[in-house]
Amino acid sequence: MKAAGLKRRVLLQGGSIALMLGVHQIARGATILAVRVWPAADYTRVTIESDARLNSQQLVVGSPPRLAVDIEGIDLNPELRELVGKIKPGDPYINGLRVGQNAPKVVRIVFDLKQAVVPQVFSLAPVAAYKHRLVLDLYPEQAVDPMEALIAERLRDAPRSTGGGSTVAPPAVATAPAADPLGDLMAQQSMRPGPQSPPPAAMTGGDRPSMPPPPPVVATAPVRPATPAAPPPPPVAATANRTDRIIIVALDPGHGGEDPGAIGPNGTREKDIVLQVAHRLRQRINASSVNGSPMRAFLTRDADFFVPLGVRVQKARRVQADLFVSIHADAFTTPAARGASVFALSQSGASSSAARWLANKENDADRVGGVNVGNHEAQVQRALLDMSTTAQINDSLKLGGAMLGEIKGIGARLHKGSVEQAGFAVLKAPDIPSVLVETAFISNPEEEANLRRVDYQENLADALMRGIQRYFAQNPPLARSRQL
Repeated sequence: MKAAGLKRRVLLQGGSIALMLGVHQIARGATILAVRVWPAADYTRVTIESDARLNSQQLVVGSPPRLAVDIEGIDLNPELRELVGKIKPGDPYINGLRVGQNAPKVVRIVFDLKQAVVPQVFSLAPVAAYKHRLVLDLYPEQAVDPMEALIAERLRDAPRSTGGGSTVAPPAVATAPAADPLGDLMAQQSMRPGPQSPPPAAMTGGDRPSMPPPPPVVATAPVRPATPAAPPPPPVAATANRTDRIIIVALDPGHGGEDPGAIGPNGTREKDIVLQVAHRLRQRINASSVNGSPMRAFLTRDADFFVPLGVRVQKARRVQADLFVSIHADAFTTPAARGASVFALSQSGASSSAARWLANKENDADRVGGVNVGNHEAQVQRALLDMSTTAQINDSLKLGGAMLGEIKGIGARLHKGSVEQAGFAVLKAPDIPSVLVETAFISNPEEEANLRRVDYQENLADALMRGIQRYFAQNPPLARSRQL
């Protein structure tokens, strides 16, 4: 009896201790580990990382626009106070913020906004190096149209390309700005009633007023008066290949924002390197033309912020890109892996186990970067990324082959001598030839050092540009009018 009584007392004491610990844990709540802010033209993301899931409530207040967020179950700590100093003057959406202990175990953050926003607040479970994350995405009420942004960028650069110096565009284009394809696009954009509405009859076919093309400039006699006789037509071959429109190449620097991508042994982040290469390649594309039609590069991200895989494809389709080039510098399980690779989409299996491994790894970027996937968004994402065509894949293989040959031409080592294929989600635009370029293995110390060098990045951008030009030389883009 004494033994049984002693055992009962021990159990009761143990239960009391466990209950006290449980109460303590509940009272302690979560601890904020880190805060991060990712400003961009598309949206600004604020991430609050903690050791347990956070619950929050938010309220949008207008005039002046503000966003109040109450985070429950936490105390104000130094990490959370750091959020105030992370707001930069150039942030397009946040003017400043205040943070304080609003009530016991409730911290309130008030964002003073520069414009009205549509906030999306969601939680992410632990993944990769991250613990629990509370994400606040601040989107503008009027979403940024990628085609309008591209046109605005083109017009900003126009004075530089039409000045007194030499230009990449042919003389007929340089001397006749009224025939600029992007000007025509801008006029169409200003007249279009909306993205879902068909254009009115007055804007279609022969009802729309047109301007006759300017006569070609004769380089051998620039000072002669214009002759009334009609100039002879250009050769048939040149007419067949000329596109008379803007040629758009979508450049997709991988990863970004919350997703650093692969990290080299010396700390080099993939997201930084590929953005630098994309900027260098953009300069080359913007200074080039295809059979007299100007080229323009469109970046799915032009700064350090996260873009979901489906949105990358969607952006390229919104601007009706002629090509899609995703730029990466991945890692492998061993530092011995090295060499550049080019990948196209596969409708069936991957061309190798390494290609399959790499595609699965890249397709996991949304989980690391943090996607707010509701029911509707998941359906849209699946519908978009399930589309692919045999013609698109065949054209992608041609583009990949041209790029691979040029990369080899700069003396870079190739991981594989032919274009590989796998189910990369970011390559699934059904109407755009798309490739993914692995510039090198950042996990290899030697290649990591190469990727950091300016001259290597310049040579790489030159090679990719020559690959694009070589592809278009053999596969001229179809002459078409973009309906925005």
